[in-house]
Amino acid sequence: MLPLLRQLAAHDRSDKADFHLACILTFVAGAVNAGGFLAVNQYTSHMSGIVSSMADNLALGRCNLFLAGFGAFTSFVGGAASSSILVNWGKRQSLNSAYAVPLIVEALLLLCFGLIGNNLEQRQWLFIPATVMLLCFIMGLQNAVITKLSNARIRTTHVTGMVTDMGIELGKLLYWNISTGDVKVNPVRADRVKLQVHASLILMFFCGGVCGAIGFKYAGFAASSILTLILMMSAIVPLTDDIKSLLRRKS
Repeated sequence: MLPLLRQLAAHDRSDKADFHLACILTFVAGAVNAGGFLAVNQYTSHMSGIVSSMADNLALGRCNLFLAGFGAFTSFVGGAASSSILVNWGKRQSLNSAYAVPLIVEALLLLCFGLIGNNLEQRQWLFIPATVMLLCFIMGLQNAVITKLSNARIRTTHVTGMVTDMGIELGKLLYWNISTGDVKVNPVRADRVKLQVHASLILMFFCGGVCGAIGFKYAGFAASSILTLILMMSAIVPLTDDIKSLLRRKS
């Protein structure tokens, strides 16, 4: 179990570790998205929808709603930028936990989400916008981590892209390769591994959404503590290894 946890968010990557971490993060993204919708009536990883609503609200003169959307958009970008800074700093320091640190930050922010949730009913004008921005920041942070460590092969919150890629590979799989005379044409071949990866991630996002909705319905904001625990377990071993290494060098 420990070797698996050590590989999940370690600096040295493998396709297997990327896939396992992507499944975990996609599940978390689905749960956060569903829980966030129940909390603030808005999906927080759907930047296409947020940017579209910004355009609509600006055109219709709804400045308050436009600014709310802009806040969500900038929070997502800020989360992605923060993740990039943390990962690049970790690499410069030769840390094994370069990818783990942003996940620890995400776990702590999800814990903050659980704490803020208790105040949503008291001061909605303050805590609802803050919660939306916090969740968008978390989604941007997480998406950037998996994008960087997989060299942009995998994204955990961009379901539209995953569905598109899956459709492309399905089209290749169903394509009929018929010879056309003497002209030699390379046959169309589907990338079955890529198809399996995207299908698995879409399923994990869906399962995360179901579990997140059920969790937040019956346990409220305390359900975020489970997601915090999942992220901590995924990232804590490389971070602990770096701390032990630092202590050995100082002793």
